[in-house]
Amino acid sequence: MKLHVKAFALTCGIFWGIGIFSLTWWLIAFDGATGEATFIGRLYRGFTISPAGSIIGFVWAFTDGLIGGALFAWFYNLFSTRFSIRET
Repeated sequence: MKLHVKAFALTCGIFWGIGIFSLTWWLIAFDGATGEATFIGRLYRGFTISPAGSIIGFVWAFTDGLIGGALFAWFYNLFSTRFSIRET
């Protein structure tokens, strides 16, 4: 079985982007918008716990998930065809 690289990459990008966006709003709802630097803010430039930061985080996370998903699907397809067991 092979993965469709574009579909898998888009799915990973959307999933990761919405995850970071939701996590940011979860933190805003319970702790308030702090604007403090976080670990994710060190990875994603411009990201803070704020409404604007949630948009910036979504864009960075979508891009990150898109690239990571594409690489994962490409490597999966590469290795699954090389090491597949063929029955005759």
